[in-house]
Amino acid sequence: MSDIIQLLPESVANQIAAGEVVQRPASAVKELMENAIDAGANKIQLILKDAGKALIQVIDNGCGMSVTDARMCFERHATSKVRKAEDLFAIRTMGFRGEAMASIAAIAQVEMKTRRHEDELGTLIEIEGSTVTKQEPVATSAGTSICIKNLFFNTPARRNFLKSNPAEMRHIIDEFQRVSLANPAIAFSLHHDGLEIFRLPSSALKQRIIHLFGNNYNERLIPVEEETTIINLKGFIGKPQFAKKTRGEQFFFVNNRFIKDAYLNHAVNKAYEELLAEENFPLYVLFIDIDPSKIDVNVHPTKTEIKYLDEKSIYAIIHSAVKRSLGRFNISPTIDFDQETAFSSMISPKSLDEIVPPSISFNPDFNPFSEEKVPERGFTAYRNTEGSREQSTKNWGSLYEIVDHNPVEQVSMELPGNGPEDKYAPVQKQLMQLHNKYIISQIKSGLMLIDQQAAHERILYERFSLHLEDRKGASQQSLFPQTVTLSPNDYELAKSLLDDIKSLGFEVREFGKNTLVIEGIPVDLGSNQINETQLFEHLIEGFKNSQQELKLDKRDALARSMARNSSIKSGVVLGQEEMNMLIEQLFACKAPNFSISGKPVIQTMSLTELDRKFDK
Repeated sequence: MSDIIQLLPESVANQIAAGEVVQRPASAVKELMENAIDAGANKIQLILKDAGKALIQVIDNGCGMSVTDARMCFERHATSKVRKAEDLFAIRTMGFRGEAMASIAAIAQVEMKTRRHEDELGTLIEIEGSTVTKQEPVATSAGTSICIKNLFFNTPARRNFLKSNPAEMRHIIDEFQRVSLANPAIAFSLHHDGLEIFRLPSSALKQRIIHLFGNNYNERLIPVEEETTIINLKGFIGKPQFAKKTRGEQFFFVNNRFIKDAYLNHAVNKAYEELLAEENFPLYVLFIDIDPSKIDVNVHPTKTEIKYLDEKSIYAIIHSAVKRSLGRFNISPTIDFDQETAFSSMISPKSLDEIVPPSISFNPDFNPFSEEKVPERGFTAYRNTEGSREQSTKNWGSLYEIVDHNPVEQVSMELPGNGPEDKYAPVQKQLMQLHNKYIISQIKSGLMLIDQQAAHERILYERFSLHLEDRKGASQQSLFPQTVTLSPNDYELAKSLLDDIKSLGFEVREFGKNTLVIEGIPVDLGSNQINETQLFEHLIEGFKNSQQELKLDKRDALARSMARNSSIKSGVVLGQEEMNMLIEQLFACKAPNFSISGKPVIQTMSLTELDRKFDK
């Protein structure tokens, strides 16, 4: 029997390595930008076509390469950073394994022009599928320009797994933000299909954050700085009131390398304990400077995970530094997320102007020992005699009788899924609101409690799902169209959802750089005063949260986000007609018993249970 084990051809080995290094266009963008940083560039341009599928071009003004280096950089495990094994534990550069360029060249058509500052001519190299097709001298500017065309052209199965252009563009923007945040002293620009997405001048870290995420972030940032013998920590955290439902704006950098670390993330979140509402996540951009010998960065193919020698001490330092910064800027844990909105309106500046001084009225002829009725009070005055005591206790029960001057109308309602039993019907239309949060209704078997917010979410969710299915959401025109400016990442997401958003009833169109115009909103939102801009921003944020946490399809996540953000909330006062309408619409739903998060909407209590509580 002949031998069956043999070495893989170099081209096949490179394609296998490319599967680890280059998962999508964003992976190639990351590798090329980090190479430009390692080359000492202070200006880096990124140019894209079709979200990187057709073209990725990175131009830098770094040190450039000689003819030999230009050719060697495409060989596997060719690197300028590592000479011996010990060098792996003293790495402060971005790239070091020497796999990126070889992997990219194996699955794309690559053209590179490079020239050192001291040379008169540069070098042009063209490679297609690991094969060098051209190498010649060329006149070019100092630095390096690399073009990657037709990514995955020779691995069509990998190309078919790529997402839509807006989805791939969001991944590229994520990588661009991470690299540019880590290097605020370097000027960056990003162009996609001829449009400028970013132009970031060289600046301090705070200005870089503002340039990336928007001018309104200037008031949201709190500085953090801590120097210890173990690590040096610096950066910015966000004020609690600006926390979001998604983790998108959380960045950890170790020796200027972006990392993902759930353990350190927990240290930051722990410092915000009692300051944030449930399931809200704060903004942070934190840089950890540590001795490279105390960490191992070579534990993951994408180099986004790190091992630490003393991670417990690092956790404690981060937690205490963040907590100290929150305290230093007078942010104390006194936020009450359960406060009644009615109380808030009582102490608002507007209500202070309407305060009426208290007045006291009294009857000068009042005699507490008189047998006469006091007309102002509407009850019989107390007499210290046995006869009067019997008279007062005789009608004691009348204090707890509900006086209803209107005849009670009976409507028949049955909870779906309860069979032919009629113990839930009839329901009295005379309803009561408990703490502006629950609706109480009397039923034949006892009483029924309905969570008003969960009920309205269920109603809107099923209605919006239907609109997305039949594409017939009605819209009401806004008297004054509103513009909403989003972050580049959210703008790309909104563009990909535009058709579905219009199906909900929104009238939205693109308007310049990262800006949309809202000309109409869904009729289902009613005639209340609505902040269209805030609603739209919450819609995008809620969509991201639903997709991340529940892995829902696009339309379902959109319907859930819209229902959550436009439903009536706990604390809203409802009238009899509104409560009746809410209940009627709830029982017309396909699944009225459960909210869109799977929690109960309706709770019932039988007379037997009530009797048991009173020991009857």
